Amino acid sequence: MRTFSVIPVGFVLIWAFFTCTSSNKQKVVSNTNNTTIVADTEAADGLDLKALSAMLKDIKDGEDLERKLNKENGINNLDLNEDGKVDFIKVTEFGDPKKSLGYSLTTEPVKGEEQELATIQITNEGETANVEVSGNKQIYGTGHHYRSSPSIGTWLLLGYMMGGNYSFYRSPYSYGSYPRYYRPYSPISRSGYSSRSGTYYKNSNFTRTATPRISNLSNPNKGKVASKGITKNLKSPTTSQRTFASRNPNKAARTGGFGRKSTTSRSSTSSSSVRGKSSSRGFGGRGK
Repeated sequence: MRTFSVIPVGFVLIWAFFTCTSSNKQKVVSNTNNTTIVADTEAADGLDLKALSAMLKDIKDGEDLERKLNKENGINNLDLNEDGKVDFIKVTEFGDPKKSLGYSLTTEPVKGEEQELATIQITNEGETANVEVSGNKQIYGTGHHYRSSPSIGTWLLLGYMMGGNYSFYRSPYSYGSYPRYYRPYSPISRSGYSSRSGTYYKNSNFTRTATPRISNLSNPNKGKVASKGITKNLKSPTTSQRTFASRNPNKAARTGGFGRKSTTSRSSTSSSSVRGKSSSRGFGGRGK
């Protein structure tokens, strides 16, 4: 009886161990100093769309948005290529200044490969504006949209749009070439990032919706997908992204959080802003 009771218990313990490990998607990573357990995370975990939505009320234009997105201790904790450094996010403005403006957020996981992350659309409705933030399908899957209708006078960004001539901002930066203010920094843990992004939710009236509004804007970055460079888990990867990730697993020792040790450093160089001019006034104006 004793023999028969021990075997089932041992089997159950082994089964429970592997089940728990699989469900938490954890892997043990060893380095020269110690051994740590690092939980795999999704790419979407690195850029909270609700926090991004809440942050918009304090933004004055696309260039200001780009600067704040790449500020350490901000809402950007994205590391698509898992090099242990948070990815630089670029901003591109587009649309019709009189009616509706769009912002496309992209990043380059490797040189020559650009991945769109999310889009922002702001439509003038007179006294109010319709604002919608949409996550890219590969990163977030389907149905990730946040919507709000703030009054014109309550948002810094909307106030600048009403101020005079408007000039579109198109980020002049690229992989390995960044503005002087930018300093690469390491990602923080998932729990730490969740706590940080939650501070942006205060007084936010954005609600999530599964269906986006129909947009007639011509987004210059629409459909931009990085076929190479992304090793982070994606919600809905393309065939090329899935193939690349399977052939290039993350094998380097991580230092904790979202990232891993990096053997290379990114350069930070100065570059002038690139803007497309528009003489339209009214909703499309930017004050200087």
